[in-house]
Amino acid sequence: MWQRSMDLVEKVYRFTATLPSSEQWGLVAQMRRAAVSVPSNIAEGYGRQATGEYRHHLSIGRGSLLELETQILLSVRLKYLKSEDTYSVLKEIAEISRMLATLVAKLS
Repeated sequence: MWQRSMDLVEKVYRFTATLPSSEQWGLVAQMRRAAVSVPSNIAEGYGRQATGEYRHHLSIGRGSLLELETQILLSVRLKYLKSEDTYSVLKEIAEISRMLATLVAKLS
């Protein structure tokens, strides 16, 4: 899950490089921060070595995934990205989100 979220960060960095330079400090920065937040929170929660802390950070990571999904959909609506170009990233977001939700449920 951590590795898949790291791969997602790479994809997000690549496709945000194609967004207009006027969005460099807007959507680009927001999407990159949200993407980086996912593996960061997985790692931080795991490193705390307490189930409650781990669960909490996994939930934050999942929230960041949903934030990223929203920003990608907004980019499509603004015609910065084409829907077909975002399909694989949105699919990956959904899969990682399910994985996180499953793990959080198992830790409860």
